[in-house]
Amino acid sequence: MRVGIVGGGIVGLAAATYLARRGADVTVCERGSIGAGSTERSAGGIRAQFSTRVNVDLSLASMDVWESFEDEFGVDIAYRRAGYLFCAREEATADAFRETVEMQREAGVPAELLSPEEARDHCPELHADQFVAATYSPTDGFADPHLALQGYAEAAREAGVEIRTKTAVTDIVRESPGATAESDGDGGEGCVVGVETVSAGGEQERLDCEFVVNAAGPWAGQIAEMAGVDLPVTAQRRQIAVVDPETPIPDSVPLTIDLDTGSYFRPEREGRALVGGFFGDEADSVVDPDDYTKDIDLDWTAEAMERAADTAGYFGPDSRVARGWAGLYAVTPDHHPIVEERAGFVNAVGFSGHGFQHAPAVGQIVAELVHDGEASLVDIEPLRSDRFEDGDGLVERNVA
Repeated sequence: MRVGIVGGGIVGLAAATYLARRGADVTVCERGSIGAGSTERSAGGIRAQFSTRVNVDLSLASMDVWESFEDEFGVDIAYRRAGYLFCAREEATADAFRETVEMQREAGVPAELLSPEEARDHCPELHADQFVAATYSPTDGFADPHLALQGYAEAAREAGVEIRTKTAVTDIVRESPGATAESDGDGGEGCVVGVETVSAGGEQERLDCEFVVNAAGPWAGQIAEMAGVDLPVTAQRRQIAVVDPETPIPDSVPLTIDLDTGSYFRPEREGRALVGGFFGDEADSVVDPDDYTKDIDLDWTAEAMERAADTAGYFGPDSRVARGWAGLYAVTPDHHPIVEERAGFVNAVGFSGHGFQHAPAVGQIVAELVHDGEASLVDIEPLRSDRFEDGDGLVERNVA
């Protein structure tokens, strides 16, 4: 069985690894270098504190892999489990916390609902008087996306995957002219049968395959359009600053999210912090993934530092920004991914900032869809793209 994968980020390479380990002949086509889309610009968060069961289940299945990643793949991904601390300023947000914590605990997540003073036990410099409630889970944390990507890339190659960089997909080949991947049935009209590519040197080639996996991140909508599929996936710019805070942040402090302002920070190394968030015009702005500014903006940086200082006492007037970067989220209207198979065209897209952490589960699910015809690791029925047509979109409240 031949499978073509469009996109050499963490989701594409995880899928390639698990597909090849089950016997598929896999080729990954990446228009740039591996991880150059969103993966290498990720903050590396890994959490199970989501507000919908399907996102929690994706997290738990992925955490099983992250915990044993070094043993299985031979790469230390600097996985640190300092926890996530979600903080609420508004009573309505606190009410939602109570509901989500109950669901998370039923799923097996050791989440806790905390008072602001109890939250300070985990983040000692938290301005507790600014908040009305918090949630915390000790099994959440973060890892190094670059190291994880390299682990999957090497595992994929060892399993026989061909990774073609500087190779852009220019078209999805369908069985008959005018047919689309909307058609149902294996081998029926409109089934995807391959991709057409062009290398950086201008060499054109057709790759015949029985399945094509769309793991193109911010470019997912463009790839889907080649297959006659309309996906509501847009590219949105997100920024992160590396900060030397006024008071060094201990490694034990969790990734702390001020959910009502969209601001977050987490310890980095040697007392430094990563500070991020989306607010103002950037919160919902759509950008061209081929033409966006990769450096951080001065106005955003100033506001991010003010918001961080309003959250916790680590950040004062003597804090200094060392560097920063901007990357892309591939966002759907409900901040949930689209994971499905449609007549040989497999979508694993639209993770809305959660692609890195969910890649192990999604990679295995893609392998199940191709080899078994259905997913068993996680119930992905809520993640079908037709949920937007039916008005059955999910709502993820813990967006960060």
